[in-house]
Amino acid sequence: MKKLTLLGAAVLLFASACQKEKPLTTLPVIGNQETETPSLGERRCASYEVLQEQISHNPSLARRMEEIERFTQDFIDNKGNQRLLADGTIEIPVVVNVLYKTTAQNISQTQIQSQIDRLNLDFKALNTDYNNTPALFQSLRSGSMGITFVLSSVVRKSTTKTSWTTNDAMKKTSQGGIDPTTPTTKLNLWVCNLSGGILGYAQFPGGSSTTDGVVIDDNAFGTTGTVSAPYNLGRTATHEVGHWLNLRHIWGDATCGSDLVNDTPNHNTANYGCPTYPHLSTCTGTPVEMTMNYMDYTDDACMYMFTAGQKARAAAVFITGGPRNTFAQL
Repeated sequence: MKKLTLLGAAVLLFASACQKEKPLTTLPVIGNQETETPSLGERRCASYEVLQEQISHNPSLARRMEEIERFTQDFIDNKGNQRLLADGTIEIPVVVNVLYKTTAQNISQTQIQSQIDRLNLDFKALNTDYNNTPALFQSLRSGSMGITFVLSSVVRKSTTKTSWTTNDAMKKTSQGGIDPTTPTTKLNLWVCNLSGGILGYAQFPGGSSTTDGVVIDDNAFGTTGTVSAPYNLGRTATHEVGHWLNLRHIWGDATCGSDLVNDTPNHNTANYGCPTYPHLSTCTGTPVEMTMNYMDYTDDACMYMFTAGQKARAAAVFITGGPRNTFAQL
């Protein structure tokens, strides 16, 4: 059931010495993307690549993404100091779709709930490591993102497939997967064995509702059961749900690229493992990189914050006219 709870504080915006200009731009095309192939064991998210593949098959999606970006920037520029919704923070019902071949892959209810609990801790800034934020970035922290996640249902399906790719087959009953449950009002998470070393991927706002949601490898879902270090603290889902809320990778998927958020420093590229602080960028101004941001690629134990600018960006998806405003309807 969809609910709205009491609104917290107004959205904070851009009080940072690490500000950078991030003009409204379309996403880079596949051929212009600068990427780095991670070695075995490093975090790998395929959300950006999946988006580019969807755009290549549906050019109108690029136009829709541009419209969403204009809407988002208008909200931030003109309304970001107002309340997100009339009476509160938003409660997101979550459907977890489990696809399993082995008994171990049929993850327990306890493991599923541990992931919901982790999402709530991270998005409410109640995670204990939130206080590890370096002094340089403490004034930029988001505080609560104003979102609560509630487990709505679990759908389980036995499969003969050994692994799944990023072609969205796991989201389609016709291809052996599970169709999403009311995706315009519920966040669907698919848990399965992903191939190619990919930990997860999400669909950005604007895509088809028939494939909307987030996919997570079963070894990186939750904080107990089949999870494997260094991805055993549920932060893969925090990162991917960030994409679902229209947050980009902090390095902008290009060398010194833009994540379209004003209060995050420019990063050369993705960071892996647990970088020693301060980790300096060679981008203009040589800023200290925010390696502990959930939208980087660091290990679960070394990512623990969103910024106020990211909060404002995520807020825009739920307001009237936003691409996920149906989640705010009673």
